[in-house]
Amino acid sequence: MQKQLNVGGQAVIEGVMIRGPSKYSVAVKKGRQIVSKSWNLKKNKPSFYKWPFVRGFVNLAEMLGIGMKSLMWSAEQVSFGEEKAGKNDILFAIITSIVLVVVFFIALPYFLTGVLGFEEETKPIMFNLVDGAIRIAIFVLYIFAISFMKDIKTMFQYHGAEHKAIHCYEHKKKINVANVQKFTTLHPRCGTSFLFIVFMVSILVFSVLPSLMLYINPNFNLLGPWTRKLIMFPVRILLIPLIAGISYEILKMSDKKQNNFLFKMISLPGLMLQKITTQKPTNKQVEVAIASLNKLLAAEAKK
Repeated sequence: MQKQLNVGGQAVIEGVMIRGPSKYSVAVKKGRQIVSKSWNLKKNKPSFYKWPFVRGFVNLAEMLGIGMKSLMWSAEQVSFGEEKAGKNDILFAIITSIVLVVVFFIALPYFLTGVLGFEEETKPIMFNLVDGAIRIAIFVLYIFAISFMKDIKTMFQYHGAEHKAIHCYEHKKKINVANVQKFTTLHPRCGTSFLFIVFMVSILVFSVLPSLMLYINPNFNLLGPWTRKLIMFPVRILLIPLIAGISYEILKMSDKKQNNFLFKMISLPGLMLQKITTQKPTNKQVEVAIASLNKLLAAEAKK
């Protein structure tokens, strides 16, 4: 019997990607058929990639990479009218999305908090609480707004199908539509939960940044306010790998300690938001998630 694997995934265009320890697979609905494919993950990684706090950012970067490839492959399989979305179109959309994330979810809350009269240098905790609250509000409103779009709703259904299939596998039940549909669409290891933990950790990490800057340069506060911001904002960007690493460890711990009250509270906001980012899938969508999971398990068994 195959050993239980640690699996995760994401929704793609009309389908689901499932990732395992050494492989990942994608299955999509193409007309009346389900097509699937699996790929190898990079082997022979440096040993320090597995270190705590390092592995979180490495995992995030790897998921972004295979997520992009999975989206491109799914776009190639699915027709949009008479045309197919090209690789350049998908790549442009992803790069644009990354730029918009930096602008609206990092830069805008940061500078808006300053405009509202909060000083990062004198009251860093209050500044970052407001900054974090604005960031979370923008994120939640954005997710809520796009959830009404037909294509996004379909992707959220595939997201739900992915979670249900993974739950069924993790509970060691026979993987079929009837069993998969019995499980919840919410999962504690979801990227949505990870993002909420990132928001909370960033508030704590960014709160010590002014003191750090003063330690490095005792004359830092003598600089003009916009000069200080133009220095500290790039530093915030550079701290993202550290924040991602800390958040990943918290996410892993909250998944293992789901009955612990503290970790329940940490997981709760992300799980609540998953009520939007995951929707109840149809049986056909569950079949696609099962096809992706089975493709992965078959590929992992051959290694």
